[in-house]
Amino acid sequence: MSTTTQGPHSLAFRVMRLCRPSLHVDLPLLFDPSDLVHGEDIPLLSPSPSPAPSDPLLSDSAELDYRSRFLLRHPTDSSGLSGLLLLPQSFGAIYLGETFCSYISINNSSNFEVRDVTIKAEIQTEKQRILLLDTTKSPVESIRSGGRYDFIVEHDVKELGAHTLVCTALYSDGDSERKYLPQFFKFMVANPLSVRTKVRVVKDTTYLEACIENHTKSTLYMGQVEFEPAQNWSATLLKPDEHHTEISSPAREIFKAPILIRSGGIQNYLYRLQSSSQGSGPLKQEGGNVLGKLQITWQTNLGEPGRLQTQQILGTAIPRQDVDLRIVDIPAAIRLGRSFQVHFNLMNLTDRELGPFKVLLSENDFPDKSAVMVNGLHKKELPTLVAYGSEEFTLNLIATKLGVQKIGGITVFDTIEKKTYEHLPDLEIFVDLE
Repeated sequence: MSTTTQGPHSLAFRVMRLCRPSLHVDLPLLFDPSDLVHGEDIPLLSPSPSPAPSDPLLSDSAELDYRSRFLLRHPTDSSGLSGLLLLPQSFGAIYLGETFCSYISINNSSNFEVRDVTIKAEIQTEKQRILLLDTTKSPVESIRSGGRYDFIVEHDVKELGAHTLVCTALYSDGDSERKYLPQFFKFMVANPLSVRTKVRVVKDTTYLEACIENHTKSTLYMGQVEFEPAQNWSATLLKPDEHHTEISSPAREIFKAPILIRSGGIQNYLYRLQSSSQGSGPLKQEGGNVLGKLQITWQTNLGEPGRLQTQQILGTAIPRQDVDLRIVDIPAAIRLGRSFQVHFNLMNLTDRELGPFKVLLSENDFPDKSAVMVNGLHKKELPTLVAYGSEEFTLNLIATKLGVQKIGGITVFDTIEKKTYEHLPDLEIFVDLE
């Protein structure tokens, strides 16, 4: 739909959206030639009756005239695909993440030549106005009577809602009168996908489930659905178990099945996220936990590309912690009644100095005092930790019971602030005989 200012104009804009053509589908009433000879109520005398050669409709040499236009000459004719491609007749549906490409023609419908034509093309949204073409510095010298000037503009669609393609021309007509022609072409931008996420935390591992739903009218071929983790996070896409023949096949990556989402359909993705304790900066922020964002690319039936990026996905709010105590190494084999060493790492997560510290065994939180005990001094003294610094230390333990036991109740005490931090989560070990 276009609107112009009042008064006669020599020029007029014509706009056509440039996009991939669609398949031309024609579904007429077709039938097989044998249906003309044998009806449903007439029993067939032979399994493959031959049509009468005298019938011009059933003759192989019959011309494609008005009477034979409905004949089913090939089994593929019933699909309705004529082999032709249909160019877009209107702006059609435009979705977020696509590239809007338009072919614009300015036509001179008068009987005289127009000169010094300055053309501008802009995309106007609710938030901004984007210039696509401006010939102010190099105007079109002239457009003859009946002639035209054509150009192509492109715009990456990044906003939803109403958009207006504004085309303006400033020109001199046959009487050397300077005229201004504005024309407006409006279209709507819809959301092609909806992305719903769920975050679940299982011990030290975070799982992110992403559900993508197709809101377009066509099937989408998903090219890439990649999760970009935030700093100090790593992400792994979890896939269903494959058959052993597919795992060892060299052609598995070449001939893998495409991911197609039909109109209104959904596709689920599951990522395993793990945080890293390496680095000199803070790992966690109070009140929130930024996990990362999704990068999604797709193509429509005939290859029209699209791309979207989600906002930052937040995990479960994490309370601020001053120190982090972790087990770095533990022996693979633990024998009954023999001392073994467990290596720990204590890290300062603040921007100030903390400590000195004492690492001790809390008898109240220890599940079974007689199963795993400290062999030697029950308190380990550690020096002051600088901002975001860390210190490694070892504890000598001894197991007194066989089977699966737990190491727990190890806490950290700040001797300056007189503060006891949460104890280390229980760790299961297996105690064997000699």
